[in-house]
Amino acid sequence: METALTRLVGVRHPVVQTGMGWVAGPRLVSAAANAGALGILASATMTLDQLRGAIRKVGSRTDAPFGVNLRADAGDAGDRVRLIIDEGVRVASFALAPSRELIAELKEAGVVVIPSVGARRHAEKVAAWGADAVIVQGGEGGGHTGEVATTVLLPQVVDAVRIPVVAAGGFFDGRGLVAALAYGAAGVAMGTRFLLTSDSTVPDAVKARYLAATVRDVTVTTAVDGLPHRMLRTDLVDSLERSGRARALVHAVRRADGFRRLSGLTWRRMVRDGLALKHGRELSWSQVLLAANTPMLLKSAMLDGRTDLGVMASGQVAGVIDDLPSCAELMERIMKEAQEVRERLTAVR
Repeated sequence: METALTRLVGVRHPVVQTGMGWVAGPRLVSAAANAGALGILASATMTLDQLRGAIRKVGSRTDAPFGVNLRADAGDAGDRVRLIIDEGVRVASFALAPSRELIAELKEAGVVVIPSVGARRHAEKVAAWGADAVIVQGGEGGGHTGEVATTVLLPQVVDAVRIPVVAAGGFFDGRGLVAALAYGAAGVAMGTRFLLTSDSTVPDAVKARYLAATVRDVTVTTAVDGLPHRMLRTDLVDSLERSGRARALVHAVRRADGFRRLSGLTWRRMVRDGLALKHGRELSWSQVLLAANTPMLLKSAMLDGRTDLGVMASGQVAGVIDDLPSCAELMERIMKEAQEVRERLTAVR
């Protein structure tokens, strides 16, 4: 199925596997790429040397194009941009809007730039700065998310920009792909659906928690870091939401101290990193500390399997997913279903 997205990045299918921290590593990314999707390697939780090794590992497992997800607000964002240019990565995606200068540097080197946004004005900004395409995530999506549903946000962005738009938030099958194309998107991006594959390295017990979840078990909370965060409802989330400021601060200090010991960061650096994530919001000190070590809360569940200590970012689609296909099986199923839906629509006319 050829679209503006497949032509832009050179993949067979108009589907993106998103860059999920601790989840989108070399095994999942190469499997997604070999299945015809655009695999995106998550780099925010990697050092520069780890990122270089991960890129080379993906390259050793697939000849297909793939990308790397970067944090535009990272202190070493420039170094990471130069690294992916040197390693010949095809696509750079961003969780936050990159600067005009970073976009220009990447484009000059021939790298396709695809930022992720959650509002029309952000899409307009990065398009004006030269982004090649944009991923627009509606409120159904997992992790940090907005309030506007994909079905409302997507057509707004499609009408506002003249670059390919990839729809994210609520997609998991061929019907959703056809629906996104009907809205004017050039493809869909999926996180939770790729997390729940046999190629994902997330521990089996954690995957079982996702598969057992209903739609009502996926919630949005600000209790973790002060920002709207879509995740599975767990005992940790319930505890944070019930805690008063004093109790929440005790919890946050304990978790932050564990992160400090693992990461080697100072308390001063952790507080500074947490404050940098405020985005103009009023945060309690417990939320500042939790914001600084949210990556470790995700690691506890996604890497270590400790769902009692970590958070489990999740799109609402977790409530309707009930199996763990390989990436190859998933893509074959999605594309077959999309073709069948298109044929039925054509027959109706």
